Amino acid sequence: MEYCIYCDESCHLEHDGVTSMALGCVWCEKTHKDDLYKQLREIKVRHGLAPHCELKWNGVSPSKKDYYKEVIEFFFKNEKIHYRILVVPNKSELQHKEFNQTHDDFYYKMYFDLLKTIIDPDDTYEVYLDIKDTRGQKKIEKLRDVLCNSHYDFDQKIISKIQQLKSSDSELVELADFFTGAICYYHRMEQGEILTSKTKIELIEQIKSLSGYSLLRSTLYKEDKLNIFIWKGIR
Repeated sequence: MEYCIYCDESCHLEHDGVTSMALGCVWCEKTHKDDLYKQLREIKVRHGLAPHCELKWNGVSPSKKDYYKEVIEFFFKNEKIHYRILVVPNKSELQHKEFNQTHDDFYYKMYFDLLKTIIDPDDTYEVYLDIKDTRGQKKIEKLRDVLCNSHYDFDQKIISKIQQLKSSDSELVELADFFTGAICYYHRMEQGEILTSKTKIELIEQIKSLSGYSLLRSTLYKEDKLNIFIWKGIR
């Protein structure tokens, strides 16, 4: 099978004054991606939005609440689409110097941990990361090397492509942004940040209800719909 994986992050900067950090990804079979794009655009139009209006968690507003709710329902009802998130609950506990690394190094190690459980050596994957900075392309090429080597994919046939992509160019990167932002927001609340958006809290409660998960604990390793990994290491 050929798959596409669409990635985004929330609050990943080291000194942004935010407690939690999360990396998330949406994935689907490559043959389904165009249809998923189409359906997500149709949801936008039904709610009076332009078909290419960007879905972003940071842009959530009360006036579009019904739109966001339908997007969440769409995800949980559609068997063709999957999501995984890695959450670092408290960035202040990270000890980069002890492990001779920068926060940027850590960021890409976490991307490896996010993606490695999705990849099956019998399949082929295209990986798309939301553009982070002007130096990102060299680093994601290194990430590809690490992923390929870990799966003995020395000819780079399993990871057929890994590249940066603007979130505005892909409804599935947007969806990754939305779910990753939501779950990270909830963890920030649990860490004591005062976050009071009633609309965002209501959407988080909907995700909790439809998934059947608290969003604060790791799911089973093989959870295939909404897979959560709460990172508890020290590095």
